[in-house]
Amino acid sequence: MKVDNFAESKSRIEELKRRKRAVILAHYYTLPEVQAVADFLGDSLALSIRARTVDADMILFAGVHFMAETAKVLCPGKKVLLPCPEAGCSLAESCDAGAFAAFKAKYPGHKVVSYVNTTVGVKALTDICCTSSNALQVVESIPADQPLIFAPDRNLGSYVQKLTGRKNMVLWDGACHVHEEFSLEKLLQLKREHPSAKVVAHPECRAYIVEVADFVGSTAAILDFCGKNGATEFIVVTEAGILAEMQRRYPDKTFIPAPPDDEGCGCNNCRYMKMITLDKIVSCLENESPEILLDEEIRSKAERSILNMISIK
Repeated sequence: MKVDNFAESKSRIEELKRRKRAVILAHYYTLPEVQAVADFLGDSLALSIRARTVDADMILFAGVHFMAETAKVLCPGKKVLLPCPEAGCSLAESCDAGAFAAFKAKYPGHKVVSYVNTTVGVKALTDICCTSSNALQVVESIPADQPLIFAPDRNLGSYVQKLTGRKNMVLWDGACHVHEEFSLEKLLQLKREHPSAKVVAHPECRAYIVEVADFVGSTAAILDFCGKNGATEFIVVTEAGILAEMQRRYPDKTFIPAPPDDEGCGCNNCRYMKMITLDKIVSCLENESPEILLDEEIRSKAERSILNMISIK
């Protein structure tokens, strides 16, 4: 976006936010210009917590559909807007609530741990949610002899299963289209080209990617690691939107995006996150639409699973 157009859009957004007592929550994977107009920028856990405490009448969620749903679950009295309702999530869409209910019925006595990257319907079937920031902590909070269902990300579930050694954990077979497609061959080539670089990877990546990483963690944890680590070069194996925040925080360091496999989508960007634009944010605030509306019974059940997560210290 041209600088003058950005300045004009930002000014209009600020005016609308003041008039309507609105705030913008944005995920690290959105476009840099969208991140630049956000009141709060974070990963899914930080934004979930922020949604509960934000002082506003209206929340505009610059992110994907399940994130806006989560904000509405936690803030039923606030108007929650999503600039692009078509901005879905391949991971959330890999776990249909009806199919998951049938899957859950096959495992009576199992508690359900679900990643926050799920629809409100799946959250309503869940005992406790988790994010990539706290998945290990959530699973370890449950007695080791308690059988579990972990959904929907098989890679994150496998990673947690490996760290905990739990044998009584059944995994739903879902995945994120971005994190599934990183190329090991290309990553190893980058390591050879940049021998001093540290590899930082998200636990939604496949196991063979995680195994060659110097650090594995959530988006927020990766950001913190890059700041605290003495290295000056990092190979980043997660959605490329995070690079804008990395470069803003640590301008003296170099961040190299890991390439995907050519057989996949051919990109390391979430196509859904990039659907959120400044023009759509302006229109959404002007019209106070599209708005997230939820069935109260489902919302209440989903809220319980999220609050169970947030209560873990």
